[in-house]
Amino acid sequence: MAGDIQNNGNPFQIIGASKVINRIYELIEKVSNSNSTVLILGESGTGKELVAKNIHFSSIRAEKPFIPVNCGAIPTELLESELFGHEKGAFTGAVAARVGRFELADGGTIFLDEIGEMQAILQVKLLRVLQEKSFERIGGTRIVNVDVRIVAATNQDLEEAVSAGRFREDLFYRLNVIPICIPPLRERMEDIPLLCDYLINKHAGRVGRNPIRITEESMRMFTGYRWPGNVRELENTIERLIVLKDDDVVTPYDLPEKMTGRSIPNLPDIEDDDTNPFVSGIDLNAALEEYEKRLILHALELHNRVKSQAAKYLNINRTTLIEKMKRLGLS
Repeated sequence: MAGDIQNNGNPFQIIGASKVINRIYELIEKVSNSNSTVLILGESGTGKELVAKNIHFSSIRAEKPFIPVNCGAIPTELLESELFGHEKGAFTGAVAARVGRFELADGGTIFLDEIGEMQAILQVKLLRVLQEKSFERIGGTRIVNVDVRIVAATNQDLEEAVSAGRFREDLFYRLNVIPICIPPLRERMEDIPLLCDYLINKHAGRVGRNPIRITEESMRMFTGYRWPGNVRELENTIERLIVLKDDDVVTPYDLPEKMTGRSIPNLPDIEDDDTNPFVSGIDLNAALEEYEKRLILHALELHNRVKSQAAKYLNINRTTLIEKMKRLGLS
């Protein structure tokens, strides 16, 4: 089931039923209606912004703006203006005054993603905003007061960054009032079937096609893969399958080699000497059969399971390929 954090018209869902995800639901419910600063920790692709949106849209600030800022994607010389705005003539190119993200978020929530990438000069100014809820625009003298809830996120170890002198200790403790740790997908494998169902319906509906069905064998490969890119990688995989598949059934042949473990082995150079491990004995028929099977799987994968194209790639007839697939148990 999906997390039922839907109060105040919250349009966002966190998908999962594992213990770690249920713990996150509980934390969101507890922190939503406070004004405490939240620091969301987790690897890239785990859904940190989704958690931030749930906090905002489950809170009394839900009718006010949710303003995201990717601190790692904006150059330092521009980030200060993005956050705090500037007055006309404050620097070359400032032909008009500009309102910053903090002012735009007044009454609502500002989400500072990749906060660990923020340079020291801006960390000082952010610390002041956290302490005093006020700031000055670049080139300005007027104090701007804001009522903003700050939610920050990072995939870095900020305590290690503090020890290394890359991140201010006082800012870290100001941000780390309520930490929420998002687990990587490999630590909640039981959520993968639910996530797949949700993502299939999402992307199939978007492109106007029937939902695809993942076979049991394919789902075992989904749950056996470690997903280094986390939910983002899973979503990309599902979207690719929906766009590229001609039929509606996902078999292991449709999955990338990194998920299935398929590869074309190199034939060993067998030399007749005492140091070669193969001279002690090898089941030639079994080895050749395995190699033939993998070559056929590779050809089918390269050509989207179109047998005529795979046969042409292997320089055999289509009927020969079908006979080999039956003999090798690949039909």
